[in-house]
Amino acid sequence: MTAWVKAADEGMSAGFGMLRNSGEQDVTVVSAQTEASSMVELHETVENDAGEMVMREREGGFVIPAGGTLTLEPGANHIMLMDLAKPLKAGDEVAFTLTFSDGSTVDFTAPVKDYSGANENYDTDQ
Repeated sequence: MTAWVKAADEGMSAGFGMLRNSGEQDVTVVSAQTEASSMVELHETVENDAGEMVMREREGGFVIPAGGTLTLEPGANHIMLMDLAKPLKAGDEVAFTLTFSDGSTVDFTAPVKDYSGANENYDTDQ
């Protein structure tokens, strides 16, 4: 797992990186948790009816193919941190727990980095 989190003073931020599955079966990430945020969602970025790129919760979670990887990146799939508990400053670290569809979990820590992108709007038409 390689990961990083976008620095933010308040409100929302996001986690990005590469998820690896060394197993022989596909696995599905169904949720994420961190003490850095009281509300964490698995998000995708899609085009809405107006042609704008918007974020929305990913139904069914993230599938990581057997023996493969899934990239979480700005403008695409990501872990959305809403209602931040405190500012996330560059150099901080954020601890996460991912939960898979079989109930197993994995813990990892991601550094916080300054990044000016990842400013898509949230889809309010859900």
